[in-house]
Amino acid sequence: GTGKEILAQAIHNNSARKDKPFIPINITTITDSLIESELFGYEEGAFTGGLMEGKKGIFELANGGTIFIDEIGDAPPNIQVQLLRVLEESSIRKVGSHNEVPINVRIIAATNKNLLKETQLNKFRLDLYFRLNILPINTTPLREKKEDIFYLLQYFLENKFVDIKVEEYFEDSTLD
Repeated sequence: GTGKEILAQAIHNNSARKDKPFIPINITTITDSLIESELFGYEEGAFTGGLMEGKKGIFELANGGTIFIDEIGDAPPNIQVQLLRVLEESSIRKVGSHNEVPINVRIIAATNKNLLKETQLNKFRLDLYFRLNILPINTTPLREKKEDIFYLLQYFLENKFVDIKVEEYFEDSTLD
């Protein structure tokens, strides 16, 4: 409801990285057993069931561009350590590899949690918090900006994202 991914996409589109990949991920949609290989990739033969030729991870695919990590506050502790290392070293290590792969990505992270409070509860790394909290942007949920709903709906209708008449649903609206 706050448009976090849209905001991240707008930041990417208005930057020097706009011609490079923008890859959004929600950390909670990747199982703990797959998250490392999804983010960092894996080498040939790294584990049973993997592709024979290995696989590039999200960081390698986004090289030069931007990764939007939604729900960063739910990242498992081992992934927090690895994300911190990526931020500090500008490189990744694929699962099953001893080699470092240099990367250059912008990370935009979002959460609905109070990360500073999570650090005090030892649920989020303080050093990662400081690395990510360079330019904090707070967004307001749409439920707290009900006056914007009419204008957003109007925008989507005018751009043919939806095919209904706004007036049918807002006849008594005072939002004009």
